Amino acid sequence: MTQAIVQSLEPVVLVGGGELRDQELTDARALGRTLVAADGGARHVVASGAAEALSAIIGDMDSLSQEVAGSVAPNRIHKIDEQDSTDFDKCLRNISAPLVLAVGFTGARLDHQLAVLNTLVRHPARRCIVIGAEDILFLCPPVFALDVAAGTSVSLFPMGAVEGWSEGLRYPIGGINFAPDGRVGTSNAATGAFTVNITAPKMLMLLPRAELAKVVEAFMRSAATWPVP
Repeated sequence: MTQAIVQSLEPVVLVGGGELRDQELTDARALGRTLVAADGGARHVVASGAAEALSAIIGDMDSLSQEVAGSVAPNRIHKIDEQDSTDFDKCLRNISAPLVLAVGFTGARLDHQLAVLNTLVRHPARRCIVIGAEDILFLCPPVFALDVAAGTSVSLFPMGAVEGWSEGLRYPIGGINFAPDGRVGTSNAATGAFTVNITAPKMLMLLPRAELAKVVEAFMRSAATWPVP
């Protein structure tokens, strides 16, 4: 097996080239010290004044300007030439860490966002939280539990055929056959602390961004994960 480009025992912050607000990067960096950029996402890092903290830039480098590249040590730029995967996919495959916090992967390009969701499902063993302006999303592990206030939004969206059961959700999910072209679980809500069990690595969970720190803590204290396909 090829050794990962970035290896960390703590959460890694991965910065993409999409829309990114300063607070999103600040929130992520408060929870992960290792900083990685996906190709043109390095411009966000350089603009924030954190170029020296950048551990690696990974991608095909078709979006990396010479100016930004000149702000980073050459040995930290890792070009992957193949065009069969996105830069997000290239990064996720080459980061070995208990959790990746991905910012700059949402915004105007809907095709890019859909590709990110596809990558999360194709690499279920790589635990990753995608952070947006209002929400966070991640591939739900086999078991996920979180203590939140009653009324907190909990949305579930299947990326394939999947089932599950729950405790602490307003609308229990037991007995439902979920599918992207059938039943979905958006606009659910917690009644307080909740637990969700999922039968296959096909279910995305979306929560308010305000729950980010709690979700990171939940991932870091739980070893529940999907096996490598």
